[in-house]
Amino acid sequence: MRSLTCIVCPIGCSLEVDDSSPDNLSVTGNKCPRGAAYAVEEIRSPKRTVTAVCRAEGASGIDLRVPVKTAVPCPKEKITALLHDIYKTKIRLPIKTGDKVIANWSGQGLDVVATRTFS
Repeated sequence: MRSLTCIVCPIGCSLEVDDSSPDNLSVTGNKCPRGAAYAVEEIRSPKRTVTAVCRAEGASGIDLRVPVKTAVPCPKEKITALLHDIYKTKIRLPIKTGDKVIANWSGQGLDVVATRTFS
């Protein structure tokens, strides 16, 4: 039995997941169907949105840090490798919010995008 707090909506239901049979997870405590779906995904394949900064070189040659995030959640076990690649990436300015800094990272269909505009 595992306990989780649902983060899908503001209610924050306390969920209990019976994971004794991995093929048939039983979720209780959810007040909506989204809570049950969240619990099943969190047990089987946890994912997180990753935020970080990457280096950028401006026109004046000054090094800046550009905030970035994943466009879709990243599998939890791949976050360390993703952060390693983000931190070694250096982009050239200008860049706009939403521009891809890393496209289709490691063939995962996961894009890393800028979250701020720099000229």
